[in-house]
Amino acid sequence: MRRSMTLLALVSAGALTGCTAVKSVRTAGSATFGDDVAFARKSTLVVVLSGSEGRAAVAVAPKLQGRVLTSTSSGQGGMSFGWINRALLAEGRPRPQINCYGGEDRFWIGPEGGQFSIFFSKGASFDMAHWFTPAPIDTEAFDVVSSSAAKIVMKKDMQLTNYAGTTFKLKVDREVRVIDTSEACQLLGLENAEGLETVGFESANTMTNTGDVAWDKATGLLSIWILGMFQPGTVTSVAIPFTPGPDEELGPKVNDAYFGKVPEERLSVTDGAVVFVADGKCRSKIGVSPRRAKSVLGSYDALNGVLTIVQYNKPEGKTDYVNSLWQEQENPYGGDAVNAYNDGPASPGAKPLGPFYEMETSSPAAALQPGESIQHIHRTFHFTGPEPVLNAIAMKALGVSVPRMMSVYTKVYAK
Repeated sequence: MRRSMTLLALVSAGALTGCTAVKSVRTAGSATFGDDVAFARKSTLVVVLSGSEGRAAVAVAPKLQGRVLTSTSSGQGGMSFGWINRALLAEGRPRPQINCYGGEDRFWIGPEGGQFSIFFSKGASFDMAHWFTPAPIDTEAFDVVSSSAAKIVMKKDMQLTNYAGTTFKLKVDREVRVIDTSEACQLLGLENAEGLETVGFESANTMTNTGDVAWDKATGLLSIWILGMFQPGTVTSVAIPFTPGPDEELGPKVNDAYFGKVPEERLSVTDGAVVFVADGKCRSKIGVSPRRAKSVLGSYDALNGVLTIVQYNKPEGKTDYVNSLWQEQENPYGGDAVNAYNDGPASPGAKPLGPFYEMETSSPAAALQPGESIQHIHRTFHFTGPEPVLNAIAMKALGVSVPRMMSVYTKVYAK
């Protein structure tokens, strides 16, 4: 597949300003979908779903919290889009704080930090040494209710206790299904996807209060949090479109203070979109608030010609979202609706978790009465093909051009 001379120059330069130097780029032949599925099946149950057309396939791991491990648009020998932690899967021994197995769509629950966190015990310091992922969303299996060629339905009963000492009893119902190309085009407002290889899938996640007590803002609320982990690349970036307008009315366009301020050259903010480098070389995270966020975000892997679109069901008028910052919070319901994370060393000389990058979406904070439910739908679409065709889809679905998504590298790469 042909790429521009500018892109080739960026790849061959191999040097970055900012966090660390890039020594290699992702290649399409590094792992096939079939390779990843065969490897994962040595350690866990993997159910492969397929649609009614083409060679699209989606791999789901029920025992790993029902996560979508990876997908492909071109069969067993095709490119594998998800990031999978092969070393941890092969290890076969759970770790105490987090088991970062990877996956394009994994189920989590927020908030992560703050006085209502479910990742820190009551009175613990908000630091890495005291951070522990709750077992029901980290090590415990989801039960399979039913499965067919294109869909799998799972469930999980849970009990969680937050930093404030509030205990939640809940049930999670999770359905993963393949989305065929015609439906993908309808959902994204596209005329067609001719000339492209495509794969799409959806997770519908329902959380029900199974306890006897209503969930209240004063003692803490939960949210559904879906995280997609993908292969980073030297020329890969995330774009999050947002609603323009004055900060005085809508708040800041982007929150880039999760792990310290993102280096200026790695983040580009215009009136309509945030573009963020996703090379797996600089640990950083951004978020966009529910007042700003739209119901879509995406990424572009320029080296392999892959456009990824994430879409979710953002409800109108909801502004209470749990806050996951690792600190006592003035506004525990002032969190973000969408996030993007770029992995990298937490300190000089340290190893990254992956590396990988993430695109994340969340539901509003769930103030549920006993027996009441909230549902969060998260969809992932991959389009592979010629850059001009991908550019047209990016403009339609995201309102952001491919050249705009690539332009962030002019700030990052040394000339």
